[in-house]
Parts: sequence; structure tokens; C-alpha cells
Amino acid sequence: MKPLLALLSLLALPVMAAEPTIYGRYENIKLPEIGETLKAKMDTGAYTASLSAKDIELFTRDGNEWVRFRLATEDASNKVYEHEVSRISKIKNRADEDEEEEAPALSHRPVIDLELCLGDVKRTVEVNLVDRSNFRYPLLVGSKALKKFKAAVNPAKKFTAGTPSC
Repeated sequence: MKPLLALLSLLALPVMAAEPTIYGRYENIKLPEIGETLKAKMDTGAYTASLSAKDIELFTRDGNEWVRFRLATEDASNKVYEHEVSRISKIKNRADEDEEEEAPALSHRPVIDLELCLGDVKRTVEVNLVDRSNFRYPLLVGSKALKKFKAAVNPAKKFTAGTPSC
């Protein structure tokens, strides 16, 4: 009887969470809906993901809020993309944080749900649209998206996931 009770108690233990996949600080990520693979910075200090976009224009379609934009990347075509907006984010302007007397300025950015392919894993994550053309990496992947990928980041490594295969 005791072995049976021991076995039952083991079955009642919570299942151990899978170990995270370790990615480098920079990775190649495919955006299947857009048809592009971009170099991305994996940034645990950022909350949301950000995609470099320009000519960002909000509009209404069938009573829902949509956004029209072009990629703001080095080799981008002039193609216009349209996507339904999931929400508008309010992001603190970090440059203003040093001023103690005033609250930091907020920028309002459209957020879309976009599929990202990292290695052989595909997830739909929230991505805000902002012009990142003055940054080296047109896609920033924040902690919220990293959790969806069950990812951990080793800042000493780069491009560990290889070419996206989703």
C-alpha cells in the first residue's frame, strides 16, 4: 500500500517547467505576414516588441481601427502594409526621465499582433510601430515576447537560432 501512496503523491507534484531556450543578444527573425527576415535585438529591458516603420497612418475599416505603414529598414521596398490595431500603447520617453520637475513625455504608438519566427518557433506577439531607422536593429524583441518564446538571453552570444525555418 505504501508504494502506491508514494506513486500517487509523485503524480500530484506540479509538472516542472521546461527549461528556457537560450538565444543570443541579436537574432534573425522572420515576419511571415510581411515576408521579411530582420535582424533583431533581444532586449530584456524593454517590455514590448518594436518594429521600425514609417508613414504610419491610422484609419478605420469596418468600424475597427487599422494602421497603414511602410517598413523603415535599410533595404525596404516601398510596399505599404495594412494591419488591424490591437491597441495604442503609451510609452515613456526615456530621454525625459532625467528632468525631475516634469513627468516624462509619453509617445502613443499603434500596436499590432504579428507572427514572429525565431529559429523553428513561431509565436504571435504584440509589436508597436515606431521609426527605428536611426538604430542598428529594425526589430526590438522585449520581455513580453521573450516570455512567449520561453526564451532566455545570453548577451555574450549572437545569432544562436540560425536562419528562421517556420
